Amino acid sequence: MRNTVKLPVVMATAACALAIQSQALAQDKVLNLYSARHYQTDEVMYDTFTKTTGIKINRVDADDAGIVARLRAEGAASPADVIMLVDAARMASADSQGLFQPIKSAKLDAAIPANLRADASKDGVTWTGFSTRARVIVYDPLRVKAADVATYEQLADPKLKGLVCTRSGSHPYNLSLFATVVERLGDAKGEEWLKGVVANMARAPKGGDTDQIKGVASGECGVAITNSYYAARLIKSSKPEDRAVMEKVRVVFPNQGTSGTHVNIAGAAVAKHAKNKDNAIAFMEFLSSPFAQDYFANGNNEFPAVKGLKVDNAALKAMGGDNFKAEQIPLGVVAKNMTKVQQMLDRTGYK
Repeated sequence: MRNTVKLPVVMATAACALAIQSQALAQDKVLNLYSARHYQTDEVMYDTFTKTTGIKINRVDADDAGIVARLRAEGAASPADVIMLVDAARMASADSQGLFQPIKSAKLDAAIPANLRADASKDGVTWTGFSTRARVIVYDPLRVKAADVATYEQLADPKLKGLVCTRSGSHPYNLSLFATVVERLGDAKGEEWLKGVVANMARAPKGGDTDQIKGVASGECGVAITNSYYAARLIKSSKPEDRAVMEKVRVVFPNQGTSGTHVNIAGAAVAKHAKNKDNAIAFMEFLSSPFAQDYFANGNNEFPAVKGLKVDNAALKAMGGDNFKAEQIPLGVVAKNMTKVQQMLDRTGYK
């Protein structure tokens, strides 16, 4: 009698335990990713991660500002585990708002150079770069000599008056570059440099990086600044008119004889309130794998962030991107100059 009464209880308890265990396992196999990367080639990376680990990725796509706003609104209730943004300035800004948490990973420490990560603390590192892009100069060889655009500093040289084009100075891609120049030159000389760039402009800043390249090809500009992958896309484009643009311009990786070319990052961080932290760290480590690094390079024409890996991308090689000297100023340090640089832009009239 006693056994017949207890048996259903035991079975119910076991069933309940099994359900809880299954639910826990299901949770262990999930990763909630908020991403500002909108490249179709990344899909292969995500699919491979899931096939390799069994961890399903639930992805929310938005721009950097949208992701940060969402994280702030969700607070501790946010389901986000990993945040991917496409600029060191944006990573640092989100970090300063307390949206990330530090992690410790021997794999990441060994793979990613310290200058491409946030400053380490006793608790670990809050954000890590997984791919890089160079901020290069494009010029019209019929109007400008290569020797006159060999450095960023020369963009302020009066001999380039009326020739320089850029997108908005306040765009994070430019802010990151300007912050490194100020870090190297100091505040006074850095602001004077920005004033010289403004004086040399062919027209008011507008458009995106691809528009700057096309502006040089059309003759509107003689010199422009762009991220390297925009030029590579035009080289690899299936459209003859895009390839024709790159045939009219030349690309310089600046400051090869001095500080090196400025590089920015696309990076990732574990969200402050991540519910699947172990899965998040596993994903971060996967992004540093040779497989993922190859997709960054060949999928979106970026450069690997992992130490010692060489790029194998015909378009980047054609521009001289297979062997260039990169700037070594830590991006975490550079990010601290952003507010100061924005104030300089306001004072110099750099729109």
